Amino acid sequence: MMSRSYTNLVDLASGNFPVMGREKEKKRFPRVMTVPGNILELDDEQASSVASENPSSVAGDRIIIVANLLPLKAKRRPDNKGWSFSWNEDSLFLRVKDGLPEDMEVLYVGSLPVDVDPIEQDDVANYLLEKFKCVPAFLPPNLLARYYHGFCKKQLWPLFHYMLPFSADHGGRFDRSMWEAYVSANKMFSQKVIEVLNPEDDFVWIHDYHLMVLPTFLRRRFIRLRMGFFLHSPFPSSELYRSLPVRVEILKALLNSDLIGFHTFDYARHFLSCCSRMLGLEYESKRGYIGLDYYGRTVGIKIMPVGIHMGHIESVMRQADKELKVEELKRQFEGKTVLLGVDDMDIFKGINLKLLAMEHMLKQHRNWQGRAVLVQIANPARGKGIDLEKTQAEIEESCQRINREFGRPGYEPIIFIHRPLSISERMAYYSIAECVVVTAVRDGMNLTPYEYIVCRQGVSGAETRLDLCGPKKSMLVVSEFIGCSPSLSGAIRVNPWNVEATAEAMNEAISLAESEKELRHEKHYRYISTHDVAFWSRSFLQDMERTCADHFRKRCWGIGLGFGFRVVALDPNFRKLSIDDIVAAYCRAKSRAILLDYDGTLMPQNLIIKTPSAQVLFLLNKLSGDPRNLVFMVSGRGRDSLGRWFHPCNKLGLAAEHGYFLRWPQHEEWETFGQSSEFGWMQIAEPVMKSYTEATDGSGVERKESALVWHYHDADPGFGFSQAKEMLDHLESVLANEPVAVTSGQNIVEVKPQGVSKGKVAEKIFTSMTDKGKQADFVLCIGDDRSDEDMFEIIGTGVSRRILPYNTEVFACTVGQKPSKAKYYLDDSSEVITMLESLAEVSDSPVSSDEEAYSPPRRIGHVSSLV
Repeated sequence: MMSRSYTNLVDLASGNFPVMGREKEKKRFPRVMTVPGNILELDDEQASSVASENPSSVAGDRIIIVANLLPLKAKRRPDNKGWSFSWNEDSLFLRVKDGLPEDMEVLYVGSLPVDVDPIEQDDVANYLLEKFKCVPAFLPPNLLARYYHGFCKKQLWPLFHYMLPFSADHGGRFDRSMWEAYVSANKMFSQKVIEVLNPEDDFVWIHDYHLMVLPTFLRRRFIRLRMGFFLHSPFPSSELYRSLPVRVEILKALLNSDLIGFHTFDYARHFLSCCSRMLGLEYESKRGYIGLDYYGRTVGIKIMPVGIHMGHIESVMRQADKELKVEELKRQFEGKTVLLGVDDMDIFKGINLKLLAMEHMLKQHRNWQGRAVLVQIANPARGKGIDLEKTQAEIEESCQRINREFGRPGYEPIIFIHRPLSISERMAYYSIAECVVVTAVRDGMNLTPYEYIVCRQGVSGAETRLDLCGPKKSMLVVSEFIGCSPSLSGAIRVNPWNVEATAEAMNEAISLAESEKELRHEKHYRYISTHDVAFWSRSFLQDMERTCADHFRKRCWGIGLGFGFRVVALDPNFRKLSIDDIVAAYCRAKSRAILLDYDGTLMPQNLIIKTPSAQVLFLLNKLSGDPRNLVFMVSGRGRDSLGRWFHPCNKLGLAAEHGYFLRWPQHEEWETFGQSSEFGWMQIAEPVMKSYTEATDGSGVERKESALVWHYHDADPGFGFSQAKEMLDHLESVLANEPVAVTSGQNIVEVKPQGVSKGKVAEKIFTSMTDKGKQADFVLCIGDDRSDEDMFEIIGTGVSRRILPYNTEVFACTVGQKPSKAKYYLDDSSEVITMLESLAEVSDSPVSSDEEAYSPPRRIGHVSSLV
């Protein structure tokens, strides 16, 4: 049966999904479960929390590697009775274990490359689990067609390789039934993982774009599961990714992982940009690690290109040597300079661009005619991709044309091999190639150059025909659009679309001095041999363990429906403010101090009209009218705005421009508390801010009496953030000798006099109360941004500084769940208003006839708690 949680996800995808048959009960590994967590806003299938006080170390744990395909080969037995299975030695996932601790058990979950009859599936599953520690997910053929050949290959694959579906036959338009199939297949993979999962001890490592929503299915069931994801394809820029109708669902699903890996910084940067533009998330880099704060969880971003398995390549080289393939090729290409291309038959591999570059090189450098040969190996396409027949026909036409023009008896400039080649045959071609050329227009990693370099080095400690006589040398011409390009600093990088430049690069590569080729080869081999697949997997696991360390320290909740599900993680000492608790403390207190921020606290940030509502004015009058209360509005706004808006609240204290101006309750005059009244620095800072405003659409400068503020709320998020960082450095430089402080806040950069902060306001208020013999025994302080943290810090140290008595009940509260010096939080402005209403109801102040005009309708009933 389909689970209810799955129905929610499918409803999110379309609301219409075929019914699946009931699965037979499978043998499951024992699973250790402990106390369930508090799960809010979920459907009837409640997610489970796995709690543990002592996280286990990596040694002795188990890792479950989940990929679309298991690292197995399968073929029908000759008698047609059953299947024969063996390891696929070419599979990257089989080599991952080489970098893991020796005592770490490895399980694989994935589909098989063959269709197994349902009658045989149980026997096959038991056999694979026992013999290979593999758990197969059997996808029905119709589901596989829509999931893999449909959504993966016709929608995600083209988009992630920068192809937009401008027409129905160019990339494939979005098909919601294929998205449903993608969700369904990911659900089936999750069920197989859950069958063998021990959530307290296991790591789960998910691979590639086929399984991007799998993290949500697993996180719903086990909110403390240690889970990583690695994307082996490119990740497109936000301008392209935003065209995907299910863009937010996929982003949110990936963010349910603990660690997300990419081959290059470019791919990671594009992902972070999408998170910023579509989800409003910003990343931070601390001590070399990049992290995204997602509802209190830090999602790590790992940048690490995958490597190759040195031992496997060397064993294949020995096999090629035994088969005498190298000798055969040396005789075939004797006296020729061989350039080699090895690519899948794919529209993104740029094979025809390579052929055109070879043609151009032969035209421009006639000395290579009759001598230079391009051997192009085209591996069969991995799936039913788009435009394959057209691409293949174009390649074959180019080969024929070039061979007709430049060929002669005994010489063909292009040798096109379009058939499956064994890896040993491929190694033999590597060994005789002077240069490998990769002209992919977009590729996730591409390990062809790595294999070539290792093959040209030869087998260490062995004398074989593959070992080159004399010094080792090699040359690479690689596209700047492939993932391995940044790692190969000695390669000649090209823009494959520039055929002329690529032709010149190919000529340069085979014309370089031998000593230069040797140095470049040595540099590449040193990198490739030390950054192999074992190094990659070991590094990823170590970062996953480091990122997951907080799982057992923080309090976690799972909230949300469908792909909106996420885990909220909070510090044990950081909790939601309870109305019952604060009302009880409020009633006990004899002298209260209430400090309130305005924008983002009493007034939502997204409203254009910022004037206070009648409800806010009524509450402030009610609270400030209580003789036991001292209520202050502490804002960054100017005194004119605050004085005009809160004129009806004559018992309310006002602190404007972060405390530079202060007006005590029932006073008309404003006091100044800045250390300096000289504002000559504004003549320096304002032109700088205006120059950035002109260059940043959607930004503006606000001039206050004591401060200058540059706002970029309406600017492009990425560009605005970048400009703000640059401006901060610029202003700090030009104002280094001025008595000012330059600070950044929520979409602002501000310059204000030194010694002015909301923390100083709080200190002044508490000191004044102490001087009058009314030390506060109740403090409520609420704010939403960085400037309010100064108040929280002063309140936290108030007792030690003797401005607050030891028995003071303190409620420092931030708006929104985020890192803060406050110990409490409320979700938004509406919850702040609800809490203030509860305090107003138990306040002693009578409501005057003037105040009655601002009174909102009385609520029916009483909400006892926001928790």
